[in-house]
Amino acid sequence: MSHWIDSGRDRPRPRTDDWENENDGLEHVNGRRTRRLKASLAIGFAVLLLGLAPQLGHARDRGQFANSTPDMKAWFEGLRSGKGPCCSDADGTAISDADWESRNGHYRVRVPRYGYLLAGQEQELVWVDVPEEAVITEPNRMGRTMVWPLYGYLGLTIRCFMPGSMT
Repeated sequence: MSHWIDSGRDRPRPRTDDWENENDGLEHVNGRRTRRLKASLAIGFAVLLLGLAPQLGHARDRGQFANSTPDMKAWFEGLRSGKGPCCSDADGTAISDADWESRNGHYRVRVPRYGYLLAGQEQELVWVDVPEEAVITEPNRMGRTMVWPLYGYLGLTIRCFMPGSMT
């Protein structure tokens, strides 16, 4: 047996004096449309940002190894540390002997604090400890000390480090 009749579905809503607006139902519909529009705009904006984000993380070739041989470029491309591939020769930076040191089998390097230029200002250099897994252990065919700093939202870390001859 159904209790549909007892549920009051077919009864009209009672009208009280505290109703201020005759179009209460219409405002509710318009509010729902506004929420849908805001949600659609937020999703569209998020998709747009996700589309632009990969453009910021692309590798850059600053031309510092334009005169390298194909054999040397292939060697750079294959460099790996315990943290993964070092990307390529264009992502690494050759540093001077004064900007790295070794103590008790551990390395540290001095690199720019930020991964971008600050309106033509000289960047502050900071000392960063090189994680053990970031050290490349194969012979350095370049001869110069190379470092691959990784700038991210968690701060600055070293992806790969290849010690030079320190002469």
